[in-house]
Amino acid sequence: MLVTTTNNVEGKKITVYLGLVSGEAILGANIFKDIFASIRDIVGGRSASYERELRQAKEIALQEMQDQAKLLGGNAVIAVDLDYETIGQGGSMLMVSASGTAVVMED
Repeated sequence: MLVTTTNNVEGKKITVYLGLVSGEAILGANIFKDIFASIRDIVGGRSASYERELRQAKEIALQEMQDQAKLLGGNAVIAVDLDYETIGQGGSMLMVSASGTAVVMED
């Protein structure tokens, strides 16, 4: 399935707009990851554990959005927007949401 942040795709014609689709993923951060990420933040560098969690949450949200589009009969999702938030007490959870417009596109 084609997923794009643009409103159209060059050389393709949108024949049906099916509506808004979205997907969300909320993942809790492990306390040990928090401790090691804090140490890494103090000494500099990247937090690989958080980067993995973020990638996983993004993939889940995008897959849920695509699944909704398929259920509506779509073969593409356009105008996709990704949002990232920390939620919970002290930002202990990571939320990623993906939304876009499900469409039918000619080949």
